[in-house]
Amino acid sequence: CDPSRRPGNLHYTIVIGQRLPRVLLGLLVGGGLGLCGASFQALLRNPLADPYTLGVASGSALGASLALAAKWSLQVGPFGGVQVAALLGGLAVTAVIWRIGVVRREFRVESLLLGGVTVALVTSSAIIVIRTLADPHFLVTLDRWLLGSLAAALPRDSWSLLPFLLVGGLPLLALGPAFNQLALGEELAHGRGINAGRVQVWTFLAASLVTAGTVSVAGPIGFVGLIVPHAVRSIWGPDHRLLLPGSALVAGGFLLLCDTLARTVVAPTEMPVGVVTAVIGGPVFLLLLWRRR
Repeated sequence: CDPSRRPGNLHYTIVIGQRLPRVLLGLLVGGGLGLCGASFQALLRNPLADPYTLGVASGSALGASLALAAKWSLQVGPFGGVQVAALLGGLAVTAVIWRIGVVRREFRVESLLLGGVTVALVTSSAIIVIRTLADPHFLVTLDRWLLGSLAAALPRDSWSLLPFLLVGGLPLLALGPAFNQLALGEELAHGRGINAGRVQVWTFLAASLVTAGTVSVAGPIGFVGLIVPHAVRSIWGPDHRLLLPGSALVAGGFLLLCDTLARTVVAPTEMPVGVVTAVIGGPVFLLLLWRRR
C-alpha cells in the first residue's frame, strides 16, 4: 500500500479530510445557488432576481441564526436543527413574499422584488438583534457563518445538502421547457398547454428548498445566483434547457474560485467566501442596475 494514501499520512489528511469536503461542498452550494438564480430570473423575466434579492435566503438565514444562537439540537432524520430552522425560515418568507406579489391572482414582478428587498431588510434587522443577545463567546462562530464560509466543511455537510438539491433541484431542471414557453409570454404559453400558476408555485417552493439547504451548511453567500446566469446566458444563449444546468455547473466552479481567493489573498488569514463574492458581485449588480436605466 502506498504510504501517502494511508489515513495517518499528513498529505492524506489534508487532501481527503480537509480539501475534498470543502471542494465538494463548494460545488454543491454554488451549483444550487446558480440554479436557483437562473430559475428565478426565468420565472420573473427580470435579470435582478435571485434568492437574495427576493428575500428567500434572508429568511433561511434568520431561521438558521435562531437555531445557532439557541444551540438547537433537534434532529429530524438526517437533518440537524440548523437545517430544519433554515427550511422553516425560508418557506415562511416565501409565503410572505408570495402574498405580497400575487394580487387578485395576478403575478406582479415589481411587487415581488420590492417585497423581497423589504423582507430582507426586516430579517437582517432581526439577525442583528439575535447577534446582540447571543452568547459573546459564540459571536465569532455566528459572524463567520453570517458572512458565508466553507472553512468548516465536513463530509456530512455535503451529504445533508444532497436531499435538498435532489428534491428541489431536479424539478427546477425539469421546468426548463416551461421557462422557454413563458419567455414568449404567459398567454402564448397557456395556449401551448403551460399552466403558468403551477410553474410559479413549483419554482418558488423548489428554489426555496434548495436555498434553505445551501444557507444551512454554508451561510448566506450572495451574488452567485445573480451574476453567473448572466454570464452563462451570454455564452450559451437563452435556452433554459441548457441555461439551468449550465448555470449550476459554472456557479459551482465560480464559488470554488472565490473560495480559493478567500484562502490565499490574505494568507495565512482566511476571509469568508461571502466577502469575496460580494466584492466581485456588487459591482456587477450595480452595472446591471445601470444598464436597466
